[in-house]
Amino acid sequence: MARAIHKLTDRTCKTSTKAGMLGDGGGLYLGIRTSGSRSWSFIWKSGGKRHELGLGPYPAVSLAKARALAAEHREAIADGRNPIVERKREAVPTFGECAELFIKSMEPQWRNEKHRAQWRATLLTYAKPIASKSVSDVNTDDVLRILNPIWQTIPETASRLRGRIERVLDYAKVRGWRSGENPALWRGHLKSILPARTKLSRGHHAAMPYSEVPAFVERLQSLEANSARALEFLILTAARSGEVREAVWSEFDFEKSVWTVPASRMKAGKIHRVPLSARASKIVKDLSDRKVSDFVFAGQKPDKPLSNMANTMLMRRIKMDIYTVHGFRSAFRDWAGDETHFPRDIAEQALAHQVGNETERAYRRADALEKRRELMTAWAGHCLSIAQS
Repeated sequence: MARAIHKLTDRTCKTSTKAGMLGDGGGLYLGIRTSGSRSWSFIWKSGGKRHELGLGPYPAVSLAKARALAAEHREAIADGRNPIVERKREAVPTFGECAELFIKSMEPQWRNEKHRAQWRATLLTYAKPIASKSVSDVNTDDVLRILNPIWQTIPETASRLRGRIERVLDYAKVRGWRSGENPALWRGHLKSILPARTKLSRGHHAAMPYSEVPAFVERLQSLEANSARALEFLILTAARSGEVREAVWSEFDFEKSVWTVPASRMKAGKIHRVPLSARASKIVKDLSDRKVSDFVFAGQKPDKPLSNMANTMLMRRIKMDIYTVHGFRSAFRDWAGDETHFPRDIAEQALAHQVGNETERAYRRADALEKRRELMTAWAGHCLSIAQS
């Protein structure tokens, strides 16, 4: 072991970008990958052999914490003990437990609660078959069993899921609960096994053709689930999933038939007024008669909205998951462009997209609400052309 210790600083740990190993001395190293991720290792030699023990990812494991762990391991070696053998005596968690530990370890970086919820929801929904399996035993067959059913039908979700499984298993290896290659690794592994993914249109969200939307809406209206009402409302308003799921009663003006989404819940960080068609208003009014929560589309727990996977799971249950929920925005935009004479900027404003350059936006203070109302009424007429016939 090197004699000098405490060579690194917090600034060095944060700002160094060159891939490789940075030594702090005393056997402690910070490994930096080409991807930019960082993790701690404790390395020593015993009996002529090199040994390495992972100490956790940086910055979840701080420089001070890593030094404290390294000091403990140096003390163990001085006493004739092997830190790796002692680590293995710890109970190895299941994949589900390990995933939760990993998410908690990343919370200092993931300040966005929505991001943490998406990780949990994705792993809970799709990785359930391995949730109770020891993380040390998860293998390539397990990963393929999870990915194969969705690899071609919902490729974007499948790709995201693969990456998340890979990171959880990397974390398990760093913690000493796994060894060997990561079975969820893409390059040089799964890339040689899984077929090329289907390319999706319009921003990687598979959109239902707008000609098929009326039949789909008719089908939604035959379902009693709260998620079906939420999805129909989402289609009629061309809104994003999070905007709909987290809608609260105070955002609705039934007299003016307007839904005002606050800036804090909009992607662009600006208030967005949505003109409601007669059917969209009726959906919300009907739900208000049996109000159980501050949320219009309440989840299983009254104080929580529908989960971010509720509409996706509904699409899966009715075997329509070849299309994504977000894709209905693309269906609306295609319909507006192909079948109507509404100006482009009106359709873009309906989607809460920024229109024009910065100067144009500075002079365009109005949001063309009534013009957009005409557009959304026409869109509702298209969507309900079968259900109301």
